[in-house]
Amino acid sequence: RLSCGHHATPSSLTDWCSRQLKEGRGPNLGRQIFRIKALLTPEEKEHFEKTLAFNATKITYCSCPGCNTSVARRQLSNLSVNCSVCTKRTGRVFEFCWQCLKEWKGSRPRADRCDNAGCCNEALKLLQTCSVVKFENVKDISNCPSIRACPTCGALLEHSGKKCKNITCARCNVEFCFVCLQLTSICLPTSNFHSPCAIPQKCIKRNKNMAKKSYEKR
Repeated sequence: RLSCGHHATPSSLTDWCSRQLKEGRGPNLGRQIFRIKALLTPEEKEHFEKTLAFNATKITYCSCPGCNTSVARRQLSNLSVNCSVCTKRTGRVFEFCWQCLKEWKGSRPRADRCDNAGCCNEALKLLQTCSVVKFENVKDISNCPSIRACPTCGALLEHSGKKCKNITCARCNVEFCFVCLQLTSICLPTSNFHSPCAIPQKCIKRNKNMAKKSYEKR
């Protein structure tokens, strides 16, 4: 039995959520319910969290945990979202966290997290803990994260390691170097598609932090 009152077998719940993720959506049932009631292997759990983090960068609205009504986030720098439907129904202001989808706890506005246990930014966590990409055709490059935030729009992108070091963002259609995070037009004059960047190592670290800040603003 789900929180909405409907019944579903674990396997059908897993199939439904998988389709939601493939379509670029996030299951509205909540992560905890999905983890508990769906039949997932460790590999599937990792894939679910990773895909959900990617999809989260494209979502402009989500379902209120109190009534399932679609609610738009109007202030991108504030995770606290007001649901007018629940507010009217309960007779009190109802706010929930855009990040963990639980009723809001703590002071506001906040852009990092609410005071609910376990609330964290999965996308930024993914940036910090992702594996290293191994380039097949780019020489002398090591310790490059396999997932980057686009320096232009903040969307999360993953490099397969194949072909060259440059990648085009699917959201803003801007091409940039996956290693130094400079736009291709800036990186290439002093480098090429299959060789190390001319930008110093300290600048590479600085640009990585800039990309993370670019995502946090969104």
